[in-house]
Amino acid sequence: MIKVSILYPNNVGSRFDADYYVDTHMPMTLAKLGDAIKGVSVEMGKSGEMPDQAPAYIAMCHFICETPEAFYTAFMPHMDALQNDMPNYTDVEPVIQFSEIVLSR
Repeated sequence: MIKVSILYPNNVGSRFDADYYVDTHMPMTLAKLGDAIKGVSVEMGKSGEMPDQAPAYIAMCHFICETPEAFYTAFMPHMDALQNDMPNYTDVEPVIQFSEIVLSR
């Protein structure tokens, strides 16, 4: 299993509409990607290492998939629609990482 992490850096002055992301963008994304997604979590940064520090990421999304190929097969036909929706919720360029899940509980 793999995890596809989409991390939105918390840049000074950046904009991120969490309500739109959770209520509109994510349901659209999950409908388009379908059964390729085995699990998903969306997290909103609250603080950095210390309570008074800003979080490194304003938001994070993690998709669980069988393989990178399974994700790409589901994502590529919808890439334009999903990326074109980004200005509706953010002006942040996300960092994307694929990871192998080696331990999960």
